[in-house]
Parts: sequence; C-alpha cells; structure tokens
Amino acid sequence: MRVAEIYKSLQGEGFLTGRESVFVRASGCNLRCRFCDTPFASWRPEGEDLSVEGILQQVLAYGCDHVVLTGGEPMLFAELIPLCAGLKAEAIHITVETAGTLYLPLQCDLMSISPKLSNSTPPPGQAGNWFLRHERTRSAPEVIRRLVAEYPYQVKFVIESPADCAEVEAYLRLYPSIDRSRVLMMPQGTDVQTLRRTAQWLEPHCLERGLHFCPRRQIEWFGLVRGT
Repeated sequence: MRVAEIYKSLQGEGFLTGRESVFVRASGCNLRCRFCDTPFASWRPEGEDLSVEGILQQVLAYGCDHVVLTGGEPMLFAELIPLCAGLKAEAIHITVETAGTLYLPLQCDLMSISPKLSNSTPPPGQAGNWFLRHERTRSAPEVIRRLVAEYPYQVKFVIESPADCAEVEAYLRLYPSIDRSRVLMMPQGTDVQTLRRTAQWLEPHCLERGLHFCPRRQIEWFGLVRGT
C-alpha cells in the first residue's frame, strides 16, 4: 500500500473534531478535485510502499486509540481490509475518509463520506483527460447507498457558494436513506480568512436546514501544513 505520511494530530473535521488520532494517508486517488488540499496524495502522488505489518507497527508506536485512514482515496487499496482487521484486533477506533466512489468490505467505526459536488470538477485546461474522468466517476450511487446502510457514517460536503447548498438538497432527495442529522457542510478553503467569510452565511444556512456546520479546525490550529 502506497503511503504518503503517517502522523499523530487532532482530528479537525466532523463529529470527532478534537480527537487525538493517528492519520494514515494513502497516496493515490481515482478523482482529481479542483480544490484538493493534499495534491501529494492525488495530483502528484508520492510516498513509499509499506506492508500492512509495517503500517501497523508505525501506528501502534504512537499509542493512540483512534486512527484515521485517509488519502487520496484509501478505498483504492485492498490492503485496507487486513489493515482494518489488525487495528480492530488492537481495539483501535477506525475512521475511513472516502469520496464514496469505491467499496471494500472492511471493519470501520465511522465511515466519513465526502461526496464530490460539481464544484469539485477541475477545468479542462488544468486537468487534461482528468476533466472527463473526474466528472464521469465522482458519483457512485450504489456505493453511497451501501456505505450508508452498512456503517456508522457522516456525510460531509465541501461548500463554496449558495448554489452548492442547493445541489446538496437535490443530492439528499436522491438518497432518502441519508439521515440529515449525519450531514455536515464544510466551507472550502485553506486559509482562515476564506473559511470565515463562507462561515458567515453557511453556518446560519445549516441551522435553518437542520444540517451540521463543519469548520476546518486544523486550518485554524495549524494552517495548511503537512503532518497536521
């Protein structure tokens, strides 16, 4: 399994915000989001191939009871199945962060699903062949339905404009099995000023609609820095 980085930090997003966790970042992705903030795991994948045993050794050395398997797209790697089994054998809580386009039959305590809206599609000039590939594959309805049915979950949308909020409502109508109380709306941005500008209108919108506003605390705490 190709891994870009393994580190301990605080979860900055979602229902487990503030939880000390070890992050295992898989390197490689089947999508190319325009606003991806980890290009070293997607647009320009880097890292080293590690065995499941090697990853487990590094994770256990931190002595932490929460692990986040993220990317890139961790569900690209079948090694995630034995990795999750090994983590559960150590009574470690597992969060898997995925775009919800791929499925693996793995053990997981929280499936953190981030469906990609139309705002994620890169312009043709930036992406080349990835423009069509991303647009064609960013939605996988059967995978979403299966993940929601089989795992404890949260569904997290990246929001830039009110039009994105309307797209979320249309999305949720297509997936009535998604519990609105498990939906989070997260402002897009990699600096505090941008996040705060969007939060000014997005947070009240979430309150009105019975959705969760999801700040990006890691940006507030650390900035856009690797290993955080």
